[in-house]
Amino acid sequence: MPIFEYAIDSPQLGSLIFSAVAAFLYFFMVEKPPSARRTGAKTLAVALLAVLSVVVSGPWLLTAALLFCAAGDAFLAQDDERAFLAGLAAFLIGHVLYIVLFLGLGSNETVVQQPLRIVIGAAVVLFAMAAARRLIPAAGQLGPAVAAYIAVIVAMGLSALLMPGWGVVAGALLFMASDTVLAAQKFLLPPEDAPHLRARFVWVSYYFAQVLITLSVLQPA
Repeated sequence: MPIFEYAIDSPQLGSLIFSAVAAFLYFFMVEKPPSARRTGAKTLAVALLAVLSVVVSGPWLLTAALLFCAAGDAFLAQDDERAFLAGLAAFLIGHVLYIVLFLGLGSNETVVQQPLRIVIGAAVVLFAMAAARRLIPAAGQLGPAVAAYIAVIVAMGLSALLMPGWGVVAGALLFMASDTVLAAQKFLLPPEDAPHLRARFVWVSYYFAQVLITLSVLQPA
């Protein structure tokens, strides 16, 4: 049964609505100092998508990926270098789970039948190589961790091309755009250069990426 056909007070639609509310609240807190309220809103936005996956009996890999991403959100909501590394590790695991999920549900035939996906895949690889040349040296001691993260998120983007429909593909590309801007903000760009615009773009693109991936996997075309 499609999620949007459930009653407004159902746990299925309720999970999605409360997720959107949490995401909306965090949008106005992205520049505020770390706090329990800020961390809670950021974490709940994606954790409630995991709840949605559970209540509609979605794939366990999707649920697990969302939970690891929610944990990453909780860590990245802090202003601490160790928390940043923990968040990076959580997202790394989340991406690996997405890769396994997409490889399991997708098909090479999808790419064969839609050559545009090959073009998108090539563009993703070329862009990642260009970004890596700038980001890895700028990351200093974190260079190896950043290199590993880039490799995994590129693999996630490429595996998304195997999925039917365009929802997962769009979500994966948004996820990559969000992470690219976040990495540029941390390692390349001066902090005074419109940080509020970057932070809001990172959050909006990231949240919609997770929503697109979740709904596309739960309600395949």
